[in-house]
Parts: sequence; structure tokens; C-alpha cells
Amino acid sequence: MGAVNEWVNGYLEAILDVGSSVRKKDDGRLKHNIAKFAEEEEDNYGKEEKLFNPTTKYFVQEVVNSFDEHDLYRTWVKVTATRNRERSNRLENMCWRIWHLTRKKKQVMWNTFPYLSRGQFTPTATIRTQLAVTLDPKASIDVLPDPLPSGVEWDWFSVRFVCCTTLLNLFEEEGPPFPQPSNHVISKSAYHRSIQGCCFAGSVLLLLVAKIALDDAQKLARRHIAREEGRNDAANDLSELSEGEKEKGDANSNANVKDNISRIGSEMQLWSEKDNSRNLYIVLISIHGLVRGENMELGRDSDTGGQVKYVVELARALANTEGIDRVDLLTRQIASPGEVDSSYGEPIEMLSCPSDGSDCGGAYIIRLPCGPRDKYIPKESLWPHLPEFVDAALSHIVNMARVLGEQVNGGKPTWPYVIHGHYADAGEVAAQLSGALNVPMLLTGHSLGRNKFEQLLKQGRLSREAINATYKIMRRIEAEELGVDAAEMVVTSTRQEIEEQWGLYDGFDLKLERKLRVRRRRGVSCLGRHVPRMVVIPPGMDFSYVTTQDSVEGEGDLNSLIGSDRAQRKRNLPPIWSEIMRFFTNPHKPTILALSRPDPKKNVMTLLKAFGECQALRKLANLTLILGNRDDIEEMSNSSSTVLTMVLKLIDKYDLYGQVAYPKHHKQSEVPEIYRLAAKTKGVFINPALVEPFGLTLIEAAAYGLPVVATKNGGPVDILKALNNGLLIDPHDQKAIQDALLKLVADKNLWQECRKNGLKNIHRFSWPEHCRNYLSHVELGRNRRSTSRLEITPIAEEPISDSLKDVEDISFRFSTEGDSKLNGEMDPAARQKQIIEAVMCRVSSIGNSNANYFPGRRQRLVVVAADCYDGDGNISEASQEIITNVMSAVQSGIRSGRVGVVLLTGLSLQETIEALNNFQVNIEEFDAVVCNSGSEMYYPRKDLMTDADYEAHVQYAWPGENIRSTIPRLARIDDGKENDIVEYASGCSSRCFSYSVKPGAMIRKIDELRQRLRMRGLRCNLVYTHAGLRLNVIPLFASRKQALRYLSIKWGIDLSKVVVFVGEKGDTDHEELMAGIQKTLVLKGAVEYGSEKLLRSDDNYKREDVFSQDSPNIIYAEKNYEDCDISAILENLKVS
Repeated sequence: MGAVNEWVNGYLEAILDVGSSVRKKDDGRLKHNIAKFAEEEEDNYGKEEKLFNPTTKYFVQEVVNSFDEHDLYRTWVKVTATRNRERSNRLENMCWRIWHLTRKKKQVMWNTFPYLSRGQFTPTATIRTQLAVTLDPKASIDVLPDPLPSGVEWDWFSVRFVCCTTLLNLFEEEGPPFPQPSNHVISKSAYHRSIQGCCFAGSVLLLLVAKIALDDAQKLARRHIAREEGRNDAANDLSELSEGEKEKGDANSNANVKDNISRIGSEMQLWSEKDNSRNLYIVLISIHGLVRGENMELGRDSDTGGQVKYVVELARALANTEGIDRVDLLTRQIASPGEVDSSYGEPIEMLSCPSDGSDCGGAYIIRLPCGPRDKYIPKESLWPHLPEFVDAALSHIVNMARVLGEQVNGGKPTWPYVIHGHYADAGEVAAQLSGALNVPMLLTGHSLGRNKFEQLLKQGRLSREAINATYKIMRRIEAEELGVDAAEMVVTSTRQEIEEQWGLYDGFDLKLERKLRVRRRRGVSCLGRHVPRMVVIPPGMDFSYVTTQDSVEGEGDLNSLIGSDRAQRKRNLPPIWSEIMRFFTNPHKPTILALSRPDPKKNVMTLLKAFGECQALRKLANLTLILGNRDDIEEMSNSSSTVLTMVLKLIDKYDLYGQVAYPKHHKQSEVPEIYRLAAKTKGVFINPALVEPFGLTLIEAAAYGLPVVATKNGGPVDILKALNNGLLIDPHDQKAIQDALLKLVADKNLWQECRKNGLKNIHRFSWPEHCRNYLSHVELGRNRRSTSRLEITPIAEEPISDSLKDVEDISFRFSTEGDSKLNGEMDPAARQKQIIEAVMCRVSSIGNSNANYFPGRRQRLVVVAADCYDGDGNISEASQEIITNVMSAVQSGIRSGRVGVVLLTGLSLQETIEALNNFQVNIEEFDAVVCNSGSEMYYPRKDLMTDADYEAHVQYAWPGENIRSTIPRLARIDDGKENDIVEYASGCSSRCFSYSVKPGAMIRKIDELRQRLRMRGLRCNLVYTHAGLRLNVIPLFASRKQALRYLSIKWGIDLSKVVVFVGEKGDTDHEELMAGIQKTLVLKGAVEYGSEKLLRSDDNYKREDVFSQDSPNIIYAEKNYEDCDISAILENLKVS
């Protein structure tokens, strides 16, 4: 990067050299404005062109076209930090202008091209002729949209006109990129040509990104139009209530005149701690970063921040609440002693002891495998490993539910009261677990991907592809959308987060959510629509370590602690105080404290500039910057090292030695002492972040009596409204920061008032208050969702003889107790009695559709899930061969009862029966058959009995008939024909609507269709099957992988003991079957026609973001499926 900056500096220096040569030839001063120069341009152009314009134009083009914004920014930082002469002043100004120009390009295109796309702008021939004079008419670039808007001529001249006009307007508004310093002499014509040259360079720059900007703008516009259509559809469906419904709602209408979120949720009852007999189990999930209970390494990297502290303290606080028996915080296990502390590799860490002395109660950190255990990887690289985490978490929760049930629930499993995912990755995991266990799910976003994505696009630093590659942003957004689909409730810190951030998501619309809430309360049908509730519950704080003296007035200075005998008293101070005060020439002055990660978003540079350039503030106060921990700046991440280097340079630039403290290290346990020091000096805490989702440090500061200055963007608005203990500022306004700090530091009465208000109102953010609100909202959500009826089959003892295994295998359970002869034969009368009882039990179970089916003790489960179809969507011969070979390979295991076989298919039940009959395969050899892409489960050995519990299990948010007619309309693209997709009646059932797709039809892909359904509040799972010629629409939590998880829980078979046979491609749910801890055997050449092309758009996330293709759990057959020795492979896996 240093070499790149040197090249940039070289180009800019060359521009200055050209300008200097021109100045020597002209001793006059510039006294006219740009308009005057334009009038004289024609006369002076020929004279000055050779001296100034060509060279300047060349260098400007080289700089603007050859380097990205990051390079230009770093150059500007360098020039700013080392400026010590007149020449550097001009160089800094030039760097800033060019950098600013690159930042403006996206905004320019977004503001301009919508007019072009609507046909409201057509350049005239005259303008084109003028453009041809100043710009190269031979240049060409493909910026034409596809298809072309009607009535618009798109060509090179049109686009260049827009670029140049926009830039000239920009320069008129903000000044030219190379302003003429008042103390320099330059020819008027040369100055004007420099402006025109910059316009040229800027127009070229915009043209180079025109197609990308246009594509992004059009995609954004299309998405906004689709959202409006979806919202209008939902609004029209829900707009009118019947007369009976209106009358039913009249009683409540007068009580809800005010239009706000809390009033609509007023039916909520507060959590009562008096009822301590509940013995609830709560699961929290926070995957990325370094999570431990003590000595948290906050600020070590961007993944280990406030979220880590929040989830750990939330787990402790919930466990200390009456009625909560156990809280598990699930996170990633990292066993890499060279990179991180060994504590992160410990599978279990106790956070708090059980209050009743039970063996299993309390709060715990549970660390589970997720990707390579011996490597600490950033959150962007965790996505392909999440399915492994889901399966490991499922195993832990099932075991814990069994143990807790035996202790406190009479042997019945104690399922989680709620599963709460934190951030996008944990949100996806929580959604999958919620579907597998049928328990309510909560989501807290902490920071949101769609908001970040749109900001990055507007900045224009990176293309959509580069953003996706760097941040895996599309994968993150889809995880957040899935979390919204599955969540009963989304917990936010502020109302701003609801309105301005979650409002960007397809799956959430505030108006629709509130309308549905009103209808539910009135007992009116929501027509299959579901939108999660958004509730504001500010994070809590542990005030137990805030001592009495922190709230006592008169402790605001250090005179009693630091006097003439300072050296003698120094040893009595907390070590971190000494570490901070050693930086100060006068430690008695009030301390302005900033505490954050060294992240550009935290805006520390603006704070430093505001402090350095305000002499009054420098005389009144010191500045303390706690910016994480560091050993060597060069070894830190790019963004962190850039921020810290800039901090050091600014301190040097403004000569702030003795006035600014920037210690290298601090412990998490020392943070309270840092706040105390600032409070004792009657200082101020400041959070100048560009955007702050919440602002936990503001609450911490208030707990120690510190007034605060905070950004007006985000959560601090709500915090200061509640605490009334400080001032809000625009983080971009340096003067506003100076004024707010001066006001609080200089006005002692105002300082005392803010201190008192903060200490008086801080209880609103205590953990007990947070937990009461949290559990009250959860209880309200659970009242609208059926709890899990999933039973865990008890682990049976090993049968006494092989003959009894066979008996178990057909669900006849015979007791070995009773009268028997010496040779082991049972008494005939006793045997006859047992047989009659067993037969009657079997008949009874067949007649009861809700009866649980247990195939016997299985040690292994073999699953056939290869989607083998021909080009017409019919079952191919490969399917028969695979099923036959698998059955033959595991026949001995089936006979012994050790191995069970399950069939997972996208076929309907009738199609499955017909196919197996054609294959001459007895369907009763399968323990279970899962049809219609996972929406239906049948037990062949119980006369194809339906698993009604499974149907109830996947029922959540299923729109049912309300979605049936919507699918064909939304699945067809705009130019599609009416018969491109039609209902396939014989494949439909109560949990699956099937549609036939015409070959070659123009239909939407899964991600596009799901997006449009989300915009209408409709939640479901979509699967293209039959080589893309069939679309199955099934419940949200129904899938072949979730069916497999359901059976593993119900039958007590760990997923690591499951082998799944798949092809190299298949239905659009093929990726789900590849991922996880089960062994997946990929049969080469088994599937000729798949549906994967209908899964995602090209600009969405990639296959490698879904599962790890080099996972040790995936086995790729070396030979073609016809020649593959399945028996040998299964024997290798110890399946026989």
C-alpha cells in the first residue's frame, strides 16, 4: 500500500509542478470568478493549452482512473499528517477534492440515471456537438441498459453529457477541485482549463463505473418497486374487515387511538418472579468472536466487541431470574493455543452457579465445533460451517432436555422455552433449531447487513461483486431474512433500528406488522400472513460493581489524591490510573473520555481534530482514548492499524503531547476504574461514532456519574431521552463536537445536573429490568404458538437374543419376564397371552394416527436422497439402480435391526409408491418415506401411517390455501405466459402445493420468488424438483434435511451415524443435504438433470458459502454410480 501511495503522490506532485511552471509565466492575481474565465476561455485557450492543460489532464486522468478511493484516502491522510509547507497545503487540498469526487460518483449516478430510465432527458444535437469538441467522440463504453427504456436514445454522448453536467453543477455548488489559493498567482485561463480538465477526468471516471452504477441503481429500483407491489397486495387483502369483525373490534378501538408499537402490544402481562416453579430452559446463541466469562478480550478484533459482553451478561442475568432453571450460551469452540487462549477450547464454562444447588442449573457457555477447531477464523468465513454447528447444537439441546426432564419434569423432556440468536449467523442457526424442535425463536441483529450493503454501494469504493466477496454480504442478508421468517419476536435496542434498519428488509414492514397485530387481537384472520413483532428492549447493565462513592457528590477532583507528594501517593491509585495519568502534563484537568474499537466508524479522528483545533478546549481538559489493546500496530488488521496510525499522526500534527492519553493495554476489569477516573476529574464521556446501533458505553458512563456527548445517529437518541444526562451532536460537525464538550466541561452546574439525572434514571437499564421486559414479551409470543410435542424415544437396552431383535423390528415388544421352562422356552399360555396383547397394541396404534412409531434400536441410518430424473422430469433408471444397490448393501444390517433405511424424495406419495413398484422394491423395507420435498412423512411398516406430529411440527406460519393462487402469478416473470406454470393437482396435499412448469418457461428463481412472498408477509419453503419442471411449495420449516433431524431426535440416532446418498446435483434443496455432520456420499454421474439453475440469481451468494466442499464428512465416489462399490464404502464407514 505504501508503494501505491507513493505513485499517487508522484502524480499529484507532477500536477503541482505544472501549475508552478504556469505561475512563473504570469505575475497577475486571480480576481474573477469561474464565469468570467469562461467568457475569456476562447481567447486564451490556444495560448495556455500547451503550457498547462494537456499535462494536467493526463496526470488527473492517471490519478482518478488508476487508483481506488482507498488509495486516494490514504494519500490524503499522509499529506494531512505531514503537512508543513505551502506546497503540502495545495497537495492536501487536491487529494481531498479527488477523493471527494470518487465518493460522489455513486450518488451522482443514482440521482441522475433515474431520470434517464424514465425517458425525461434527451440531449440535443447541439449539446452533442459541443461535447464532441471537448471530449473524445471516438471513445466507447457499454453503458446501455438491457432492455433499453422506450423513448430514450442511449449513446456515448448522452452519458457523457450527464456526467459533465453533473460534475459542473457539483463544482458550482462546492467549488472546483483545484481551488485557487489567494496567495498564489495563476493565469485565469489556465485555472479554468484545470477545472475543465478535472471535469473531463471526472466524467471519464464516472463513465467507467456507469454500467455498474446503472445496474446497481436498476436492481435497487426494481426491488423497491417489488416491495411496493407486495405491500399493496398485502394491504388490499387486509384492508377491509367484515361487519362482524368490525363490531368485534369496536370495543378496543377507542383504547388505541395513539399509533405506537407499545400500545398495540398492551395485552402483554409482566413477568412475575413469584412463580418460581417453572424451571425454564433458555438457549442463547452467539457464534463468532472470542466468548468467555472472565477477562473478555473486547476490541481484540472486529468480531469481539460489545455483542460478546452483552450475551455473556444476559446469560448470567437470566439465570439469576426466578423461574429460570438453566441458560446455555452456545458459541464456537476454538482450540488453537498459538492464536488464542486455551480457555476458548474448553467445551463447557460455568458463568453462574445454580441458586438451588442442582446439578444442571445455572448459566453456561457451551462451545461446539464449527469449522476447523485449530484455527480462529473471522465471521465472514463461518457461513459454510454453520450446518455443522446446527447439528452439534441440536445434539446438545436434546441431551440437555432429557437430563433436565428427568430432574424437574417427571421424565418428560424439558425443551427450551425460547432459542435466541444474536447476529445473522446465529440467527440462521436459531431458525434451523426452532424448526427442528418447534420452539419459539428470537432474533437480535446487533448490526444489519442490508444497511451496510446499501451504505457501501453509495460510497462507491467497491463494486457489488467486491462487497459480496469481501463481506459475504448477500449470504448474511439471506440469513437475516431467514431469521425474520422464523422469529416470533425481534429484539431491538432502539426504535430507529426498527424504522430505518429492519425496514429495509423484504420480510418486515412496520405497517403490515401492526395491522396483523390488531387483527390477531381482534380474533380476525391474518390470511396466512406472518410478520414478527419488533420490540424495543434496551440492553441491561450490571451495577453491582458501582460503589456508593461513585454516586456521592464532591468526589470530582483529584486534589486529595494527587498533591505535592504525588510520587508517594501514586502507589495507592489503581494501576490503570497511573497508566493514563503518565501521559498528562496536568492530570488535574477534566478528562474527555472516548472508549471504542479502533474502527473508522467510531470517528475518533474527527474527535481528535476537534480537540486539537480548539485552544479553549485544550486549556480546559485532557483527552483519553481507550482504543482496544495493541502490541504492534503493524500486526493489526488493516482498518485498525490505519486508525491508530492516523491518531498518532494527528497527535503529532497538533502537538498534543501531554494532553492526550492513548495507553496500549487495559483489562476488561479495569474499565470501571477508567470511568471512575473521568468522573473524579469532572470529565465527560463522548461517543462520536458515525452511526451507533445502541451505545452500551453511554449507559456504563452514566452509571459512574459521567455526563455524555453522543452521536445523534442511532441508539443514543433513545438513551439520552431516557437518562437526560448529556448532549447529542452531528458526528460530521467538528464545531458541534467542540461546542458540546466545552459546554459540559465549562458549565459546572450543567455538569452536576447531567450527573444527577444519569444516576437517578440509570435503573431503567438494569439487568433485572431488562429480564422482566424480555420474559414478558417472550411469554406473549409463546401464547400464540404451540409448544413442541416432540417426544424422545427412550434408549432401549440391548435385546437378549437376535430373535428378539427381529420381533422388535416389526414393533412387537415381548417381555422376557414370566414363567419359562428350564430350556428357555416360554410357557405356552404365557406366550399366547403376550402375542394377543402385542397384536391388540399394534391394531390400536394403527388406528391412532398420533401414535409414535419406533422401528427398534437402530445403530445406523442410511438415507437415499438422490434426485434422478430424465429431461422430461420422469424418474430415471439411475434411481432404481441406486435404491437396489443400497438395499442390497445394507440387507444384513436391516435383518439384524442395526441399520434402518429412509427415503427422501420430491415425489408425491402416490408417485413414490408407483416408482418403487416399478423397481420391484418393497416399500416396507424403508423405516420412513419422506415425500413432497420434506412436507410429509409416512411409516411403511405401519400401513403408511402419516406422522401427524411431524405435520403439526412444520405447521408454523404455513399460509395454507391463502398462498395457492398467489404462486403462479408471482412465479411467472413479466413477459411469461399464463400456462408457464400451472397447479399440479395430483401432487397437492394439505402441506404441499405442487405446480407444473412448462419446459423453457420464463419463471422466477427460488431467491426471487421467495423475496416476493416475503414482501407480502407469506412464509414458506420453495423447492424446484423433477429437473426443474415441478415446483413444490411447502411450510417454512419443512424440508428433507429438517425431516432427517426430526427422525434423529425421535429415534435417538445421532446425525453423525447417518449416511446420505445424493448425486452431484439435484433439486434446489440439494445443498442442504450436503451440509452437516452426517456422512454424505456423492454418487458420480447419478443425476443427469438437476434444478440448481433455478436456485439463485447470479449476483447472489455462491454454493461455497452454503457448505464446505472439502468437508471430511463429504465423500465423493471415485467411480461412476454404476460401477461404485457401495458395500465397500459402507463397510469403510462401519455401516453393514
